[in-house]
Amino acid sequence: EVQLVESGGGLVQPGGSLRLSCAAFGFSFSGFTMRWYRQAPGEGRELVAMISSGGDMTNYADSVKGRFTISRDNAKNMVYLQMNSLKAEDTAVYYCNSGNRWGQGTQVTVSS
Repeated sequence: EVQLVESGGGLVQPGGSLRLSCAAFGFSFSGFTMRWYRQAPGEGRELVAMISSGGDMTNYADSVKGRFTISRDNAKNMVYLQMNSLKAEDTAVYYCNSGNRWGQGTQVTVSS
């Protein structure tokens, strides 16, 4: 069964850090670009970061550049999103994606 399972969300104060993880099952993970999206309440889904299949190319939304880092471990079928200097506007449900495959999402709340 094809699955993407996110973890690592939670409540953090502004300026804090979180590391999201996404475990992939049931497909050839190392052959696919992976993406993190987020969706804030009342907003559309926004592409946050992407990483190429080999991990050599990354791209970020302007709103997170310099604060977030996407990485992957193809040996473990994992993709990560390191989020630093978090702001209230980063509050959203974060989703792992590969093509038409989506995880269930993990909630990130940035609040004092």
